[in-house]
Amino acid sequence: MAITSEMIKQLREATGAGVLDCKKALEQANGDFEKATEILRQKGLAAAAKKAERAANEGIIGSYVHMGAKVAALVELNCETDFVARTEAFQTLARDLAMQVVASRPLYTRREEIPAADLERERAAYTAQLADSGKPDDVVQRIVEGKLEKFYQETCLLEQPFIKDPNLTVGDLVKQAVAKLGENIVVRRFARLEVGG
Repeated sequence: MAITSEMIKQLREATGAGVLDCKKALEQANGDFEKATEILRQKGLAAAAKKAERAANEGIIGSYVHMGAKVAALVELNCETDFVARTEAFQTLARDLAMQVVASRPLYTRREEIPAADLERERAAYTAQLADSGKPDDVVQRIVEGKLEKFYQETCLLEQPFIKDPNLTVGDLVKQAVAKLGENIVVRRFARLEVGG
């Protein structure tokens, strides 16, 4: 199938990928727009993993104040250069993350930040709930691990479903931004403020 400049333009607008990457993806997918999009997405996520090691010392503080000014959040979002920090896409991401913090009330940015004592307390509580269930130990352990995964999704910002697209986690949203903007992006910290809270 012949790849037209209009097809390349549409794919570029949809994904933010470069012209050459769009052309190669369309050629590889034989003109199938959905397949080409998936090819670019996979390539972008692979590139994002490589960029995760790079230092992210620039950035902005994103903010969101909910209607009525009773709840607000601040999020420190870092990238590699001031140039990217000033882009509309980066600033939108920072605002979306602050909105996520207001709506979903995370306690930690990532699971590695959860104190070991808190994690053990959760694990012990889940195990105690299942103590009289009569289930074998290996089944109980699998259930406890499943409950811990749910705990991570509720309390860790990067593991929560994104409020604007629940099929996407916040971590995946950040990885997509890394792929689109071409720099490492790190959610450093956040604060949630509530009147009387």
